[in-house]
Amino acid sequence: MKTYGLIGNPVSHSFSEKFFSEKFEREGIEAIYKTFKLENISEFQDLLKKEKNLKGLNVTIPYKEKIIPFLDEVDPQAQKIGAVNTIAFKNGRRIGHNTDAFGFMKSLFPLIEQHYTHALILGTGGAAKAVAQALFSFGIDFKMVSRNPSENQLSYDDIDKEILSEYFLIINCTPLGTYPNVQESPSLPYDELTERHFLYDLTYNPAVTQFLANGQMQHAKIYNGQKMLEYQAEQSWKIWNE
Repeated sequence: MKTYGLIGNPVSHSFSEKFFSEKFEREGIEAIYKTFKLENISEFQDLLKKEKNLKGLNVTIPYKEKIIPFLDEVDPQAQKIGAVNTIAFKNGRRIGHNTDAFGFMKSLFPLIEQHYTHALILGTGGAAKAVAQALFSFGIDFKMVSRNPSENQLSYDDIDKEILSEYFLIINCTPLGTYPNVQESPSLPYDELTERHFLYDLTYNPAVTQFLANGQMQHAKIYNGQKMLEYQAEQSWKIWNE
């Protein structure tokens, strides 16, 4: 039986397992999709020895960057982003891809308004890097926001009314607010948001995170990561079957 799966930590509330299991059943595909919780990325090698029929893997937090040294090849897009969320097993080789940027671009494109010229990316991990690449492709200037900012990044304390008067698109790429920690949200001056702002959360569970709810209270436009996940998952399937 062909096996596909997801590596990460946590993986218990995985979108991918439900999505692919339903896809396999609906389309009569003889395959299974499993989740693999790795306490450390070094456990990846043990997983490969144990699971002999692996044909493809998705990669989630916190391993999208840490997985790269374990791969034989990384495609140019994933190399440019610096993060991998999809692994294809072809001819005995492990090849890294990134479908997050594709999924984000496809979901965001119909929603872009003319005044979204500047964006804040909350977080600096693998998903944030994919979002940055997508925004670059759209010609949208962006700044990454971090609790421990490096050069050319902002801290959460830097975000004020002046910044928000220019940066109308705000994308949460952190896990804050993900189930079961639904009361968490990035530390922002939400009362400075307006109806001209657009808050996009990569999280899909819950459908309306605290981050999005805070924006909604200020009449900002909101959107969650459900469609992005669907698009990136379908792109992963396409890569696995090329």
